[in-house]
Amino acid sequence: MLKITLSLFSGFLILFWLNPVEKPSEKRESYVVKTPIDSLLKATSWPSELNVTSFAGPDLTPSPSCLAVAPNGDVFVGVDMIGSLGKDPGKGKIVKLIDSNNDGKVDKHFTFAMVDNPRGIIAEGDQVFVLHTTFSKETGIASGMDLVVFEDKNGDGLSDGPSKPLIQGISSPKFLQSRGTDHATNGIRMGIDGWIYIAVGDFGFHNAVDRSGKKLTMLGGGIVRVRPNGTEMEVYTHGMRNIYDVAIDPFMNIFTRDNTNDGGGWNIRFSNQIQSGEYGYPVLFKHFTNEIIPGLVDLGGGSGTGALFMDDSTWPEKYNKVPMMADWGRSQLYVHRVTADGPTFKQQEEEFIKLPQITDVDIDASGRVYLAAWDGAGYSGSAAKGFIVRAVPQNWKYKAFADVKKASVKQLSELLKSGSAAARLAAQRELLTRPAKTSTAAVWKIAADKNLPLYARVAGMYTYTQLAGEDATANLLKLEAEESMREFALRALSDRKGLLNSVPTEPFIKGLTDASARVRVAAAIGLGRLGRPEAAQALLKTKVPASFVAPAKGTEGPHATPNSEIITPHIAVRALVALNAVDACVSAVGTENSTIALWALRYMHDERAAKGLIAAYKKATEAKLKTEILRTLARIYKKEADYDGSWWWSTRPDTHGPYYKAITWESSPAIKDLLMQEWGKADEAGKLFYADLNSSLRMDITEFGGDEVVAAKEEVKVDLDKIRNKKGQVGESSIEDVMLAMAKIKGDPALGKKLFTQQGCVACHSIAKGETMKGPFMGQIGSIMNREQIAESILKPNASISQGFASVLITAKGDKSYMGFVTEESAEKLVMRDITGQVSTIRVKDIVSRQEMETSMMPSGLASALSYEELASLITFLSEQKK
Repeated sequence: MLKITLSLFSGFLILFWLNPVEKPSEKRESYVVKTPIDSLLKATSWPSELNVTSFAGPDLTPSPSCLAVAPNGDVFVGVDMIGSLGKDPGKGKIVKLIDSNNDGKVDKHFTFAMVDNPRGIIAEGDQVFVLHTTFSKETGIASGMDLVVFEDKNGDGLSDGPSKPLIQGISSPKFLQSRGTDHATNGIRMGIDGWIYIAVGDFGFHNAVDRSGKKLTMLGGGIVRVRPNGTEMEVYTHGMRNIYDVAIDPFMNIFTRDNTNDGGGWNIRFSNQIQSGEYGYPVLFKHFTNEIIPGLVDLGGGSGTGALFMDDSTWPEKYNKVPMMADWGRSQLYVHRVTADGPTFKQQEEEFIKLPQITDVDIDASGRVYLAAWDGAGYSGSAAKGFIVRAVPQNWKYKAFADVKKASVKQLSELLKSGSAAARLAAQRELLTRPAKTSTAAVWKIAADKNLPLYARVAGMYTYTQLAGEDATANLLKLEAEESMREFALRALSDRKGLLNSVPTEPFIKGLTDASARVRVAAAIGLGRLGRPEAAQALLKTKVPASFVAPAKGTEGPHATPNSEIITPHIAVRALVALNAVDACVSAVGTENSTIALWALRYMHDERAAKGLIAAYKKATEAKLKTEILRTLARIYKKEADYDGSWWWSTRPDTHGPYYKAITWESSPAIKDLLMQEWGKADEAGKLFYADLNSSLRMDITEFGGDEVVAAKEEVKVDLDKIRNKKGQVGESSIEDVMLAMAKIKGDPALGKKLFTQQGCVACHSIAKGETMKGPFMGQIGSIMNREQIAESILKPNASISQGFASVLITAKGDKSYMGFVTEESAEKLVMRDITGQVSTIRVKDIVSRQEMETSMMPSGLASALSYEELASLITFLSEQKK
């Protein structure tokens, strides 16, 4: 959650919620809450169509990291007094809040359960699913993260007993111990398809285990899903950085908000997550962009947190049927206007509700939305910060949601047609507990009714498939025959790998040539899941568009620019890899399907692939084909090392690609022999081809030469110690007095720009994107932090050490030691910059020990020599950096 550099500020006072004042705006009419001088500027605002009121303050819900709302309106809040960087257990809990008379105020509250670092909650019926960090009872040290379920069958507001684990070890304990939960596994949300979707940060995990005993490892971030009983765990998408939550629409379209490298701008990517897709972070999204599914937009600096797809007919049409994405860094809940674009979407982002460091959002089945605000609770939580608000449309009338446990099957079936996604899901979950014969007939009737809205039919179909299991195939094939339901039926037919025996291949083969791009993608996904090798020939016929072109040497590709035409071949490639269709792909080399075959072979580190490509090269006569075969062989010369959970690529990894921790494998010698033979035959100009391959693919074949990727350049050294020891007006004043002064003095940005250099800031920070990335990037700090936050970051750097800017002490062979911050890290080398700006490159194999220090590299007295006017000028200059 707390993923960007922010020194935090004094609190938001809840009493100011009680007297909203309407203010005009050039962009839109909105309500703005008055806030004291030490809070975020314009800390809270929302559209005039809404009524937003205080629901709970820090006395009940301090440091709220996540929340979930039960269909009946009971609010479950994850109180996280450890925060993202704290490490001491025993400070977290799930608080249950009840508004029993529906007046928008808490009437009852309970500590539902004690858990540390709660990061995701789902409340359905008498079950509460929670994702949280676990700690060893013996040592008090973090031991992993678990997805668990609590039960409250007697309805007393308290968990009936200890939780039951559904997935254990779904984050790497080593980095939970060393860093905290900042890049760990985060939010959870249940889809109408009956899966729990889990947002995994780029810590990844090793050997997570579900209730069936199935083990799973994932290097990096993405989405994992599991059934509510804790079985069938699987990877859904891969290649995200640090997603915190997912938004799921009625048709199982999924949206996320993540960001890119710490210190490099923290740019937000808003993405449509397509099953089996590869999104490329960190090794493909810059230099191998043609191989990934790109994000829908790059939104600049920020830090995504909670997400919700708003689907409730009691809300104004303007704010309904849209993904709502919280951004902690921008203190803003956004809506995204998504419009169809082939198999994916285009989007337009709009500001919606502003809350100080918003963490989460959820809705009940009556249309009440609840939002959580961290409100400056810091990287390690605060007992005095954080609150919950309720939002409903103006003139909204409360209508109680039915008690589903007392409802008949007929009544539940009617709820399955509701205009509320929360109501439909609650009805489905209860229907699954009823006698299958009656319920199955009722929900199939909904799925088959062509007069119903599509969302109701899809809800009926997924409920039917869960009730009928493998027996659902025949009726799903009937739906597949309908043009409007074909996409969803194909997804449902292939949705659960344990229920595929009776599912025919033919509808999926046929679907690959459907007029609808969405059907073609669903068909390709399904063929990958069916696991039948005979499907490879049909998948290989998928056309690859002209946009399948790697970025030019030394340039960054468009990793956040929609490219709808690349998605179908991308998913077809993922299906070919899932089928391990080595022989079919090798056979297609040199045919009209050669491009997609060679694309798929890039990921097939199989002896048959290497031998087949070598044989194909020797037979080929066309120069272009021979070149592409050599590129593919060079690509598979190395592979990614198996992930064992012992390492992580840090917040600022080597993004060159195509692998992070590359190793040779069994077929590497044969590939090298061929490449060396061809290199030996080449003239000087031809040898440049091999040099480029060597550098772009990190092959490390000495004879080929090539450019070494430079991580950092030598910069002007600055004696920060001398600056630190000077005394001035700022140094002689209390921080409180300085902060008050900064609120009154505007400052001169031109003077601030000069001071940025004079005070030594340039030694550790870059302003322009063309400059070498050093410490945290300041080129758009003004879009992430306000003036008060920037001031406190300068005055109290140790209060909240910037990720990617902590001091690190390295001891290396030869009795050498280095102290500084890491600017780039790969499996082979580590690049550091010390306090004077000196750059050092250290071979990983030479490192004897590595220790992250408790203090910031930024001197705490850096601004002591300045006057109030000078400090205000520096702050103003930084606050204007919004590139």
